[in-house]
Amino acid sequence: MYVRHLSAPDPAHDDAVHRLLDPAPDGGTLVPGTPWWPPAMLDPRWIERHHDEFDVMHVQFGFDALAPSQLEEVVHALTTFDKPLVHTVHDLRNPHHPTPVLHDEQLDVLLPAADVVITLTSGAADEIRRRWGRDAVVLPHPHVVDLAEMERRARVREAPAARIVRSGGDFRVGLHVKSLRACMDPMTVLPVLVDTVGRLPGGVLQVDGHTDVLDPDGARFEPELAGMLADAPAHVDVRVHDYFSDDELVDHLAGLDLSVLAYRFGTHSGWLELCRDVGTPVAAPTCGYYADQAPVHSFTLTEDAFDAGSLEAAVLEAYTSTPVPAPTAAERLRQRQDLAAAHAEIYGSLVTDACTLPAAGRR
Repeated sequence: MYVRHLSAPDPAHDDAVHRLLDPAPDGGTLVPGTPWWPPAMLDPRWIERHHDEFDVMHVQFGFDALAPSQLEEVVHALTTFDKPLVHTVHDLRNPHHPTPVLHDEQLDVLLPAADVVITLTSGAADEIRRRWGRDAVVLPHPHVVDLAEMERRARVREAPAARIVRSGGDFRVGLHVKSLRACMDPMTVLPVLVDTVGRLPGGVLQVDGHTDVLDPDGARFEPELAGMLADAPAHVDVRVHDYFSDDELVDHLAGLDLSVLAYRFGTHSGWLELCRDVGTPVAAPTCGYYADQAPVHSFTLTEDAFDAGSLEAAVLEAYTSTPVPAPTAAERLRQRQDLAAAHAEIYGSLVTDACTLPAAGRR
């Protein structure tokens, strides 16, 4: 989705950038629904065979499949065939890795080698400058939900407290533990959420999780978390299921009054961006750059610290305040057109050696 939404959506604003489709990892033809990972393009042999088919290599995702030494081989192949490298830094800390060591080593290869560095927020750009001495172009995250679907779902939300006083209903707070990837820390935030939401009129805490971690027969069953949820009070709505489809995820997030990100480390969030598209407020931790990415209700949670009072305050703020309006489909369209133009200019500059973007991220 992310890469697709960097292209202009209509022919009148076509950016003339042709992005190659991901080859299948086994060298065959990639069809919808089949795995694209590990990425075949990040292979020196693929670059050698196909270097005359592309002008610029833009690495966004998938490089976590490679050891740093393999990334060095990729960089060498690109240099050999005089192919510029662009890298968008989505993650300064890989949310799937329990420690930062491997991801740091991978970035230590990509960031010095990249001809242009891009990232999503000014906070991430500051960290990149501090750690690697590179100036990154800051280009925001594009929309996640299709524009037509955004327009269909557009609505004005009022403060939950006022709505409940006026007409009843729920204040539904969502915590999705997913499959408990390394960055997630639901056990820390759950007691505070259970207590805080339970004290609010209409308060419902909806906890979603995948069968692999919450079903006793799941491959990665977590008995402590499952036990805590089994003993939860009546206002906690526990839902165990397999992965949502894209449409189901949009429906799920649109039905919440607040989505809580229980991350103890991270950088940016597509989940947060999807919530923005459907107008759902987000409570986000202070780790990473979520507050730079979008308006959020911040609370203190990192690998080293948790402030229960700040999480309680974030929930109460979401309960009593009018949500920040979602960006309109028209605003997201303009943003997408701007992103398409910015990427086209960056790619063109690497071929023609001319770029007018401020802080162009060049070496």
